[in-house]
Amino acid sequence: MVDFEVVELPASEHPEPGDVAPDFTRPLVNDEYWEDVALSELTDEGPVLLLFHPMDGSFPATYLWDAVRDHDLTDQIQTVGVSISSPYEHKAFLEEREADARLFSDPGAGVATEYDIENPLDGMAGITEHRPAVFLVDENRTVQYAWVASEWPDFPDADDIAAAVAEHA
Repeated sequence: MVDFEVVELPASEHPEPGDVAPDFTRPLVNDEYWEDVALSELTDEGPVLLLFHPMDGSFPATYLWDAVRDHDLTDQIQTVGVSISSPYEHKAFLEEREADARLFSDPGAGVATEYDIENPLDGMAGITEHRPAVFLVDENRTVQYAWVASEWPDFPDADDIAAAVAEHA
C-alpha cells in the first residue's frame, strides 16, 4: 500500500473565466507525429479544452484522461493536454490511453509558469511539472471555464467539465 500525504499547493494567479488565456507554441503530439503549434492556431478552429497534467503515466494524468474518455469529451470539443513529458512519451501515452486527442510537450514547464500552475516536485531539485488544471477557451482564447488543483493530489469533477463543454462548445 502506498502511503501519501495530501499537500496544500500555494495560491495561484491562473487565468479565470473572462481572462484571455496566454498563447504559447510548443510541439503538439498526436499518435503519428508532432509539430510546433500555437494555442491560437487551435482556437482559430474553435473552442479548446486545455488539460494540464503531471508527467505521462502518473496517476493524475491517467485519471484525467480516463475521465475525458468516459465522458466522450473528445467527440464534443477539440481536446489537448499539456505536460512536461517528451513527444516520445506523449505518443506512447496516447496509444496506451487510446485517447483521440493531442498533447503539447512542455518539458521546461514554461507554459505552467505562464499559467501560474507550476508544481515544484519535492525531493527533485530543479524539476517542476504542471499541477492538474482545466481551461475551456473559446475562439478568442477567452477562458469560459477554469479549474486548478489547490492541493496534491486533487482532481477536477468530470461532470462539471462536461457541463461546461456542453454549454460553451
